[in-house]
Amino acid sequence: MAYRITGLSPEPFKNLWSLEDSALAALNIRRVLADSDRGFPCRISLQDAKAGEPLLLLPHQHHDVEGPYRASGPIFIRQQPTAAASFQDRIPPSFLHRLLSVRAYDEHGWMHAAEVVEGTGLEAIITGFFEREQIAYLHIHNARPGCYACRVDRD
Repeated sequence: MAYRITGLSPEPFKNLWSLEDSALAALNIRRVLADSDRGFPCRISLQDAKAGEPLLLLPHQHHDVEGPYRASGPIFIRQQPTAAASFQDRIPPSFLHRLLSVRAYDEHGWMHAAEVVEGTGLEAIITGFFEREQIAYLHIHNARPGCYACRVDRD
């Protein structure tokens, strides 16, 4: 089953980097520095930031649908990415060492299935979910903190 994993577009976040910390705080956004090479996953590049790299930590509505499955949560973004990451039929390397939650939705945004899997087993879960005709797309979250990671679409 062909699939595509996609990061967020950098466009909605570009102007945030020029704001002062007080203006960011008014938007519930914090400027942070990564203190290790793991644990600060960028939702645009789908890569972990390196220690010392600046990021923004902000609220993001990642499932903007009508109904009970509308969802938002915190995400990290790095300043450098100029385009959303895209992985065709392969898993981003930064996902392989994480425990992930995968949620399967139909075209109306209703969840039909969910699994928790080590990143090394993610491809089998993606393939299995997309074998179900009613599944239109998937969302992947980091299972421990629950943060949104990315969207997966049939390709």
